[in-house]
Amino acid sequence: MTKQAQILVTIPHPDDAELRMAGAVARWTSEGKNVIYVVCTNGDKGTDDPNITPEELANIREQEQLAAADVLGVKEVIFLRHPDQSLEDTPEFRKELVRLIRMYKPDTVVTVDLSRRYNHRDHRIAAQVTIDAVFPNAGTISYPDLLEEGLYPHRVKEILFCGTENPNYYVDITGTIDIKLAALRCHKSQVGDKPQFGDMLRERARMSAEGQDYEFAEGFHKEVIEW
Repeated sequence: MTKQAQILVTIPHPDDAELRMAGAVARWTSEGKNVIYVVCTNGDKGTDDPNITPEELANIREQEQLAAADVLGVKEVIFLRHPDQSLEDTPEFRKELVRLIRMYKPDTVVTVDLSRRYNHRDHRIAAQVTIDAVFPNAGTISYPDLLEEGLYPHRVKEILFCGTENPNYYVDITGTIDIKLAALRCHKSQVGDKPQFGDMLRERARMSAEGQDYEFAEGFHKEVIEW
């Protein structure tokens, strides 16, 4: 059985999407597009507080992500729950993403940027496995057992990389930047109540829109897939 989503987002940790692309997500959902989140790890190492257990933190961060998704109009969040800081490029992980791509049949897949300097290891792995899942695995007869389940090849049209240092595609978020910041504030375990954090992201969005005819933007590196 397949479902339909125009955009499927794969992120390494809870809060990654809100930091890098929530303004675009809010715009897409306001336009009626179905956006699905796939959160690859449980975020259970994302603190320097020795008084909280990994299990407690994972539960907190999952609830924070659900709250943020609700603010943005994302109706479904899929948690793969791999341990934080332990993602590996394996056939099993790749198959998880292939399964979801074939289920939801998105035109666009969005993930974190692969090439940033000093990138978190989970980000590098999540991006690479997403790329490989999209092309060629999701669009070919890879994983015959998925075919037996009725999950047939699906060819994604494009990949967008968020948080990139080499943007070539911009989304006007002037009308949704406040929604982005409201969603980000749901991640209290990560950003707390620091007003300067919102100020920093607002300034970053203003810089991304430089030279455009709108005030705030989020930049992506867009790759069109040629099958």
